[in-house]
Amino acid sequence: IMFIDTAEIEDIITKMQDDKTGGVPVRTVKSFLSKIPSVVTGKYSPYKWKRKNTGAETPRLAIHLGSLIAAQGYVFPISDHVLTMKDDGTFYRFQAPYFWPSNCWEPENTDYAIYLCKRTMQNKARLELADYEAENLARLQRAFARKWEFIFMQAEAQVKIDRKKDKTERKILDSQERAFWDVHRPVPGCVNTTEMDIRKCRRLKNPQKVKKVCVGLSQSPVHIPSQPIRKTTKEDVRKQITFLNAQIDRHCLKMSKVAESLIAYTEQYVEYDPLITPAEPSNPWISDDITLWDIEMSKEPSQQRVKRWGFSFDEILKDQVGRDQFLRFLESEFSSENLRFWLAVQDLKKQPLQDVARRVEEIWQEFLAPGAPSAINLDSHSYEITSQNVKDGGRYTFEDAQEHIYKLMKSDSYARFLRSSAYQDLLLAKKKETTAGSSPLPQNFLPRSARKDECEARIAAAPSA
Repeated sequence: IMFIDTAEIEDIITKMQDDKTGGVPVRTVKSFLSKIPSVVTGKYSPYKWKRKNTGAETPRLAIHLGSLIAAQGYVFPISDHVLTMKDDGTFYRFQAPYFWPSNCWEPENTDYAIYLCKRTMQNKARLELADYEAENLARLQRAFARKWEFIFMQAEAQVKIDRKKDKTERKILDSQERAFWDVHRPVPGCVNTTEMDIRKCRRLKNPQKVKKVCVGLSQSPVHIPSQPIRKTTKEDVRKQITFLNAQIDRHCLKMSKVAESLIAYTEQYVEYDPLITPAEPSNPWISDDITLWDIEMSKEPSQQRVKRWGFSFDEILKDQVGRDQFLRFLESEFSSENLRFWLAVQDLKKQPLQDVARRVEEIWQEFLAPGAPSAINLDSHSYEITSQNVKDGGRYTFEDAQEHIYKLMKSDSYARFLRSSAYQDLLLAKKKETTAGSSPLPQNFLPRSARKDECEARIAAAPSA
């Protein structure tokens, strides 16, 4: 199973999508606030199908085979750029045959630049550029500086055409196009499967089957074979028409809105960036001042730290002191079990494999089992999925329940915490301490050099015996 030809992969994918022969059920999943169309789950669909129909004797072989297929882009996770398969509740989607690697795609950098530029024009969180994609876009903009206006116009024209598409179909096509580029422009650190022999083997079997890239509005030659290129058939034209129709309706975001969002984010975090705003107190590693370490050792958070908790729910969860303060607030409202459950699931993901099953049972008995001492408020859909997951416990058993509790705390408890007197008093108290300025720092908070000078001055001023 270490090597598998594209023809074999496509045969497997075709059988997986064939309902008549017991294929994988593709369904629309209702999430907490939205619907996710045309997806399958790695644990209960492709995973079980591969074990049953491909001769994979162990779960490890089934997952390995699924990862090989996902690495080629035939199946992809809808929320991750890394093309792999896990036996958890991650949602996956089948790639459209138009984007299959057997079509001998070799897209150029101009096509990639148009795609990235088009993504920046759309006001959707799911279409935001990842860090490595933003770096690629900046590099391509420098490389194609003279023709960037043409690339921008191409992207803008595609976005105008894309606006008229159905919302559900647009979601599916956006994810399929993203997966196509994840194969041909992979995440740094991932293997580029297009450089391997798997595509060349396919080309040797059918040397005249060569395509031109049609990801954007303009075509670009990708391969010049020694044999004469066959004439375009009706089927090829139909495929191009289908793809272009699929690109008609996509949302457009003005660059001014993008700039406003970036400026607002920068202004919010500018005081936390030591390269822009000098840190106060100074960095102990580059100066003879250990005040920062003394402050960090104290249990009282600084004003900057308290203020940052109000930026987002993730900020308070990342901070140990912030979590403690939030937990105290939830205890006062008799709802601390939500945060304790979320933290327990986070800790479960870090447990050694030999302790996972025991820890899963402990979490189930404490928070979810009938008559649990710290029962959490879970919807029936998430509870049903979690109940099935517990039968074959793993690190991701409580993934759906954790996501539901996270959204519940973010939309309800976190908002009340920011409005509570506990947070407001803590924030105002820290502001008063910061703005006071008249009272000197305690002896423990003085720099080492200052403490030394003060001690020497006292010794000199003391009367001699």
